[in-house]
Amino acid sequence: MASRTLVAVLTGAGISTDSGIPDYRGPNGLWQRDPAAQDLVTIGPYLADPEVRRRAWLMRRDAGALGAEPNAGHRALVELEKAVPLRVLTQNVDGLHQRAGMPARKVLELHGTAHRVQCVRCREGSTMAAALERVAAGEPDPACRACGGILKPATVMFGEALDPVVLEQAAGIAQACDLFVAVGSSLQVHPAAGLVEVAVDAGARLIVVNAEPTPYDGLASEVIREPISAALPALVTRLAG
Repeated sequence: MASRTLVAVLTGAGISTDSGIPDYRGPNGLWQRDPAAQDLVTIGPYLADPEVRRRAWLMRRDAGALGAEPNAGHRALVELEKAVPLRVLTQNVDGLHQRAGMPARKVLELHGTAHRVQCVRCREGSTMAAALERVAAGEPDPACRACGGILKPATVMFGEALDPVVLEQAAGIAQACDLFVAVGSSLQVHPAAGLVEVAVDAGARLIVVNAEPTPYDGLASEVIREPISAALPALVTRLAG
């Protein structure tokens, strides 16, 4: 690969499952096991129903996402960043790319971060760890300490719009890249999934690495179905060579 080729990598939940973070939509995903769990990450039910919020806080407490460790897939992308110009566009909110050693300036978090919380009324923020400490201390639905409003993760929940500034930055990267690699994403959640078309329409080559078929497989020059923790290091070896 030419040394100045810009590679854009869109990552979804599938890259983090080997770190113990379950996906939502896969065959063994959270929504397959518990369809009602979708309410816990959907803004309408979350704001309307205190019981949904209480269940959501318990889910965050028990998920262990804050203590998850990067896996071979995350580490492979760190190695690729050392070899070629690279930007990571991630649908994930777990921060594992940065934890693996990817420079934060190279990671665009399309759906925000689960490591912080914010008030929906006054926008005051704090760490997720601090909020979970309050849950552990007996507050089933901790409210904003500044104004009493509802706290939510600093993530884009289902039913919310992406930050237009972040989306514009992502579209610019997709338009500028020479190779677009979609890893572990169902490519069903828009507008993030539409970045594939932006890249391909601008002339980029597309590689899809995902266990299940996606709506954009037909546009790809290569589709890889092997497990990501094995497939991505092998792909990076080829791309960095």
